[in-house]
Amino acid sequence: MLKLIIAEQEFFNNDTQEFEVVEAFELELEHSLVSLSKWESREKKPFLSKESKTLEEIRSYVECMVISPIYPADFIVRLSDENIAEVKAYIESPESATTFGKMPEVKGRGETITSELIYYWMVAFNIPFEVEIWHLNRLFALIRICNLKNTRPKKLSRAELAARNHRINEERKAKYGTSG
Repeated sequence: MLKLIIAEQEFFNNDTQEFEVVEAFELELEHSLVSLSKWESREKKPFLSKESKTLEEIRSYVECMVISPIYPADFIVRLSDENIAEVKAYIESPESATTFGKMPEVKGRGETITSELIYYWMVAFNIPFEVEIWHLNRLFALIRICNLKNTRPKKLSRAELAARNHRINEERKAKYGTSG
């Protein structure tokens, strides 16, 4: 969860011709599958596409991320550039201790990832729907682990097998000081 502090702001009220102060407040946000689903149903396009987002689309996603029970209705216009930068950093954060080795490059266009596809992966791997409120990158790590654990290891080709055996034999000859 990300907690943003929206700073106190002063503005001029044209009706009363006086300066007014709007109090600071804390806003709780979550980058989750639930937020993603809300945004995609609002915007009618995939959030996780390579297409860059406009400031309005980012603000729209921030509205979908809110989990605070009480917050001002005008909070979105009060977000500062620093608040937006915090949100972007939070979205990109792995939120997990799990790391993965270098993955092979995917050739071609690839599959468009939408909230429905992620829900499908959860069903396919028997992941309970309770995790839809996890940080999205943490959920992706779990899905990736399930995929890796459920995939059979790739068989080595004859050339790869011969090269591996040759390397092992050379290591053993060096270790034991023999010629073969």
